[in-house]
Amino acid sequence: MTSVTAVKRGGRYDDRGFDVQRIRADFPILGLQVNGKPLVFLDNAASAQMPQPVIDRFVRYRTREHANIHRGVHYLSETATREYEAVRGKVRAFINAGEDREIVYTSGTTDAINLVAFGYGRKFIGAGDEIILSVLEHHSNIVPWQLVCEEAGARLRVVPIDDDGELVGEEIPALLSERTRMVAIGHVSNTLGTVYPVADIVAQARQRGIPVLVDGAQAVPHFAVDVAALGCDFYAFSGHKLFGPTGIGVLWGKSEHLEAMPPYQGGGNMIRSVSFARTEYAEPPQRFEAGTPNIAGAAGLAAAIRYLGALDRAAAEAWENALLADATARLAQIPGLRLLGTAKRKAAVLSFVLDGAHPHDLGTVLDREGVAVRAGHHCTQPLMERLGVPATVRASLAFYNTPAEIDALVRGVERAREIFG
Repeated sequence: MTSVTAVKRGGRYDDRGFDVQRIRADFPILGLQVNGKPLVFLDNAASAQMPQPVIDRFVRYRTREHANIHRGVHYLSETATREYEAVRGKVRAFINAGEDREIVYTSGTTDAINLVAFGYGRKFIGAGDEIILSVLEHHSNIVPWQLVCEEAGARLRVVPIDDDGELVGEEIPALLSERTRMVAIGHVSNTLGTVYPVADIVAQARQRGIPVLVDGAQAVPHFAVDVAALGCDFYAFSGHKLFGPTGIGVLWGKSEHLEAMPPYQGGGNMIRSVSFARTEYAEPPQRFEAGTPNIAGAAGLAAAIRYLGALDRAAAEAWENALLADATARLAQIPGLRLLGTAKRKAAVLSFVLDGAHPHDLGTVLDREGVAVRAGHHCTQPLMERLGVPATVRASLAFYNTPAEIDALVRGVERAREIFG
């Protein structure tokens, strides 16, 4: 998509932007009216919206290609199988992975992390071993490891954060030990937008031969990800955060790890042969893809990746950063509003609380103004405890958001302050 001069408002938007109105035209839901007001969709960290090419690809599969894969010899099955397997190559290129066979389809990031926790963890984590997480983690990167620890007699160790929401990096070397069997961290905090220093953490873990899993659900929508450059061992993300459909996700894992892991689930498609005496499992990635997969979801994921590939990702990231800076500066001026998470490097997420207003009530007032935000603990209750709040309002941005929508957010918060102040 062609870059054009961005809108300028008080110097907050630079000239490297792109034609946001043209981009918005690709997203039919953005034309919706909510409570008589134009929809302002600022809940992208939960699920981003789908552009028309993704919707069209989804419909094409449903209307012209729908069949089960891998075992049929008829036209539709062979077509669906060919398309489904071709998506692995598109995902591999998208994150600069080494081989197509390192791309495992999952139902989402949660499923991908559970696959590693119970596939890798059950085999390689035992009594007295340790798993390193951080305070910033989503529940989906906490609870699976707690389950592994309960089963194996291992324990979690947690990297703290400072008051800005950044990891206390000097604590990491002290936490790594001869008992550490896994480091499982995010790439971008879904609640604060903090961008983790993943490459540095991986480098420290690698010196001790410790594998690292990265939850990339909130990273891939905002900037290019290169797993080879990061040096991690596993990387997980979801289609629905990436402007694609729900119910589809990816686990990338280094081939040597996937080959050493037992199956996570059993059933059709993940076997080489079955008898009542013995079952031989398929090679990765099929070993980890039991049952009929989300074939339509894989097609939609490929379309989302293709759509992003047509964007100027650097310009899109710059646009999001300008929106974030504008929203941060303007919300910070509202009396009684407290911004949570002021890390030096952030993706497009703002969390805040307002004196006198429960986050759910504030979210309801914003909804009446047509502004969609998330209110709650965002599946990060340990982080909420560290911040000293039960919940926050979260506004999460995407490249299709506009300066006018930041205006609407600010007006809505000011309206709430009048109501609750």
